[in-house]
Amino acid sequence: MQFVFAVQGRTNSIPREHSEELHKYITGIIQNKGHKVLAINPMPNHIHIFIGKKPTVSESDLVRDIKTNSTKFINDRKWAYGQFRWQEGFGAFSYANSQIDYVVKYILNQEEHHKKKTFKEEYLEFLKEFKVDYKTEYLFDFDE
Repeated sequence: MQFVFAVQGRTNSIPREHSEELHKYITGIIQNKGHKVLAINPMPNHIHIFIGKKPTVSESDLVRDIKTNSTKFINDRKWAYGQFRWQEGFGAFSYANSQIDYVVKYILNQEEHHKKKTFKEEYLEFLKEFKVDYKTEYLFDFDE
């Protein structure tokens, strides 16, 4: 399962120099819930998390716990200018075992990927690829 969610206001609030520390912290949250982390890549204004998810915890509960705890973690360290918050909502996309290597490489290559495509373009492609019907008013605020 891949989760994608954005920083409130789509600001570049996740400093690259703290990506590894945030990655480790979120990995701990996920592992403590009994899931297996396959890839995480926090970008300055959004994050991709790819896990082998156990069915004992709902996607909504897991993402809520990740967002709540990582928000406190970032704010306690004063990494962001002002109050850091994740935007409401998230995308959740599931994959077959045969797709794991591709998705891991995709997530780990986000910096190169975003030189060619914005987060908005990427996210809308996910929705189209997974045939997700959506209403524009329920999407992330894309200020680009």
